[in-house]
Amino acid sequence: MKLLSSPTSPYARKVRIALAEKKIDCELIDAPPWAKDSIVPNHNPLGKVPVLLLDDGTALYDSRVIVEYLDTVSPVSRLIPEPSRQRIAVRRWEALADGICDAAVMIVREAARPAKQQSGEAIARQREKIERGIVDVAGELGDKTWCNGEAHSLADIATGCALGYLDLRHPTIEWRSAHPNLVALFDRLSKRPSYSDTAPPAA
Repeated sequence: MKLLSSPTSPYARKVRIALAEKKIDCELIDAPPWAKDSIVPNHNPLGKVPVLLLDDGTALYDSRVIVEYLDTVSPVSRLIPEPSRQRIAVRRWEALADGICDAAVMIVREAARPAKQQSGEAIARQREKIERGIVDVAGELGDKTWCNGEAHSLADIATGCALGYLDLRHPTIEWRSAHPNLVALFDRLSKRPSYSDTAPPAA
């Protein structure tokens, strides 16, 4: 298997962490989707990373599909619980964390436009989504050790990647001071090799 990835993508990092937690060998290919000669559109018509290339030539995308696939090919460290209620809870966590990332990426893209074309209203709307999302994540976590309450799971991976991306691209969004439980979770996750080894490079 090969993974088309970008070191700053929170979605690609989610897959890379899953690969490490599941102890699955996979060749990592640095393939920034925005590069003029990017190979990503050849495998994903949407031109986004991550893309997992299977040995038979099949291309899997996006990160949610890839992680679910990885969780089925190895019994090591199950990331998505089997019981339907717990499974839905974990996938809900993932949707919220990915939504925070979506809003954060939208701000980055808007800010990259020429100053006269930028929409302050659009940026403010995305920032509100991030702030509401963080409040909800912190409330759902409460005093639990892990997002799903019982063990490390995809919920923690998605949340950790979202918080890490905010640190990378939006350091002015100060989530730490108001949510010490998220700080504790993030610090706990950062000590795992799968997280420390996939930390994005400094901006």
